Amino acid sequence: MSTEYTNNHYVPQWYQKRFIPSGQVDRELFLLDLKPDSFRTPDGVKRRRKAMRRIGTRKCFAIDDLYTTRFEGVESRELEQVFFGEVDLQGKKAVEFFATYDHDRLEERALEHMMVYMSTQKLRTPKGLDWLVATSGAQDRSHVLDHLETLRTVYGAIWSECAWQVADASHSPTKFIISDHPVTVYNRACAPGHPWCKGVNDPDIRLQATHTLFPLSAERVLILTNMLWACNPHRPPLELRPNPEFFRGAMFDFTELQVRRSLTEAEVLTINCIVKKRAYRFIAAGREEWLHPERRIKFSWRTAGDHHLLMPDPRSLHPGAEISMAYTGGRTEAMDTFGRRPGHHRFGHEAHDRNEAVAHNQWCQEFEALFGPQPRGLALQHVSRARAA
Repeated sequence: MSTEYTNNHYVPQWYQKRFIPSGQVDRELFLLDLKPDSFRTPDGVKRRRKAMRRIGTRKCFAIDDLYTTRFEGVESRELEQVFFGEVDLQGKKAVEFFATYDHDRLEERALEHMMVYMSTQKLRTPKGLDWLVATSGAQDRSHVLDHLETLRTVYGAIWSECAWQVADASHSPTKFIISDHPVTVYNRACAPGHPWCKGVNDPDIRLQATHTLFPLSAERVLILTNMLWACNPHRPPLELRPNPEFFRGAMFDFTELQVRRSLTEAEVLTINCIVKKRAYRFIAAGREEWLHPERRIKFSWRTAGDHHLLMPDPRSLHPGAEISMAYTGGRTEAMDTFGRRPGHHRFGHEAHDRNEAVAHNQWCQEFEALFGPQPRGLALQHVSRARAA
């Protein structure tokens, strides 16, 4: 059988290249093994492998035959060739779209492709596959691979209903690192030692205080925050968000996506600490020193949340809304912020709940007292005003 499609990248090469500094001739990354294993020399001496390597993207975040399936002795590489090929093709375009998004254009399917790519990326890594084996009851990884295609939209509805922000590290000397599990989950109440975070586990993305971090390049990071938490973080952090079901429809408002938030170096270092803490085994960066953010700052898992590092600016958000749409031909459709439709007993509840409105207003005032009157991230209304000025 041909050896084509046997070198399987669980973090695509095109994505890795987005973290190599421009002008770097060799186009390599610094790869740090957080759990280097040991080997024996020919004379029987046990030695530990080097933790740090400089490596090209062809050999970085790759395992031979990771996605090769076997049935009755016959090998198939269709998953890598067909499924991941299309996901990566569209995902590359979507990542570029959101990395440069500034409320200046729309691409109809960018959101859909981004959600498919991120869901697949979260599951296709060694950590993701081991988690699927552990939670699905599958006999081995090969059985899990058979079902991976059906899971490509699993997280899309939850993420689409989050508050979105794209933050910028261009003014920081330190840039973002990437890990062997690039879609990183942070919940301030679930430190790495928490039972929900041990081994292959991550906090559930549907918990109120959960943020999803996804570096888009060395200078851009996408941060997704559950909407009610973004509007009022003074609620139980481990409580499930409204309507937590997967595999359903959702609506997304591009006008509320916040852009142009400029991060300080301390903020970039803190985000890199979070990414490093949640990696499975490997992290990589364009500079060796970026792989050790904990040497530059005093990092505390809880403090990052208590200081609201990942929070979007709440002043352009709303605790709830009812969205109606009309289509050519007369068909209409309605849904609220949390994906519930008319007839659901909680449809539009948060939009009319006075307590939610009061709590949101109080958080907006608190946020302004902490960070000042200027927006920390710009939604469409702020970008339009800035352009007009």
